[in-house]
Amino acid sequence: MTDFDYDFVVIGGGPAGRRAAIQASKLGKSVAIVDDQRMIGGVSVHTGTLPSKTIRESVLSLTGWRDQYFKSGRSRSSSDMTKTSINSRLATTLGDEVEVIDSQLSRNNIAMLKGKAKFSGLNKLAVSQCVQGKTTSYSVTAEKFLIAVGTKPYRPKSIPFNGTTVVDSDSIAANLPIPKSIIVVGGGVIGLEYATIFSTLEIPVTVIEAREKILEFIDHDIVANFTHQLFERGISLRLGKKIEKISLDDEGSPTVILDDGRQLKSEMLLFTAGRVGSVGKLGLEKVGIEPDSRGRISVDKDTLQTSQPHIYAAGDIIGFPALASTSMEQGRQAACDAFGVPIRNTANSFPLGIYSIPEIASIGMSEEDARDNGFQVEIGVARFQETSRGHILGSCKGMLKCIFDLNDRKLLGVHIVGEGATELIHIGQAVINLNGGIDYLSDNVFNFPTLAEAYKVAALDAYNRMPRSRMSA
Repeated sequence: MTDFDYDFVVIGGGPAGRRAAIQASKLGKSVAIVDDQRMIGGVSVHTGTLPSKTIRESVLSLTGWRDQYFKSGRSRSSSDMTKTSINSRLATTLGDEVEVIDSQLSRNNIAMLKGKAKFSGLNKLAVSQCVQGKTTSYSVTAEKFLIAVGTKPYRPKSIPFNGTTVVDSDSIAANLPIPKSIIVVGGGVIGLEYATIFSTLEIPVTVIEAREKILEFIDHDIVANFTHQLFERGISLRLGKKIEKISLDDEGSPTVILDDGRQLKSEMLLFTAGRVGSVGKLGLEKVGIEPDSRGRISVDKDTLQTSQPHIYAAGDIIGFPALASTSMEQGRQAACDAFGVPIRNTANSFPLGIYSIPEIASIGMSEEDARDNGFQVEIGVARFQETSRGHILGSCKGMLKCIFDLNDRKLLGVHIVGEGATELIHIGQAVINLNGGIDYLSDNVFNFPTLAEAYKVAALDAYNRMPRSRMSA
């Protein structure tokens, strides 16, 4: 095939890659995305973010979970009906998303090059594509590159994956099973999202986590509230436990032997303990870029340049926070830096959302972080049961926590667990980024009844305990 030359070539069609490509095109550059998947979108669209959130929404709808407070009991749909409904919603949602992405790329004149990319020189890629058993290859050259290939599930050899009873998060998103019981290995974001989804379907769930705590990066009061809700629902947490061995019986059902000798049996096991970068066949050795043991690429935190100044990396491949939202912004920032457009780095002000049931969201400092950094703080807490909207929704177990600086009254952090947390967090994000504080939240009027009113409740809760000498007139 004919060789191609562009100003900017992106490897990977996920959130980081797409946003970078669109930004570079808007700067007047010739741009191409090289992607080897059947449809554009990357892990985010096909096996990660959108599938898991669509499954979550389907389960909430099918089970009537949001109305549970007003019901004496819930009827459970048959497994076949549940799977059919979820798969139908998945197909529609993901199909619509791919259509939107294709339209965006077309409107911005971005070329789509199908195939597997491999660096063959500092400014050159070899792209190969197999069609009906015949492999073709061609070269692509560019002034600047962005590596945005994402990650895949970590699959240690000690885990007997078989695609049916022992699975990873990618395979479970593609075809959600309805087992009679399940063990989830990994108490991180992905593991807890799926653990709560299965629990909502009234499937017994056991979570095994090698660390002593779950979600150590989240404020301790939020984790305590969330953990209490998990216990109330019958989810079993085995914390500080490591797996010695996993064996399968004649039906393929797993038995897990822990390091304390305890044996756990279930019909299915979901392994979610980490992900690794999809860099194995990129030919990084040709350009002098060396990934770490988990396949992640180091970049300059301000420019997103790798060890090669003309090659950038963004998204999950560079590690924490590995969110679709931050990946998009990283892609945009990389494209701007590549072509000399100044941009303010907002890496420290992004919101974090966990789509468990209930949701968790966070921005800014936790209470522990604030105290460790020498701030004198006052805490404001609002429980959803203190809001009329919480009563209307039957969402009374959630809470919103604000951390305020006692000296200048600024808002340092917001942490939420409960219905709508991932939407509510953006109010806190705006206040923090605009240097607002307790006076804004306590003095302003919020619609009634809303969950957003919890911000005012939390601000007044803190206000009532603040020293009078530090209060404004």
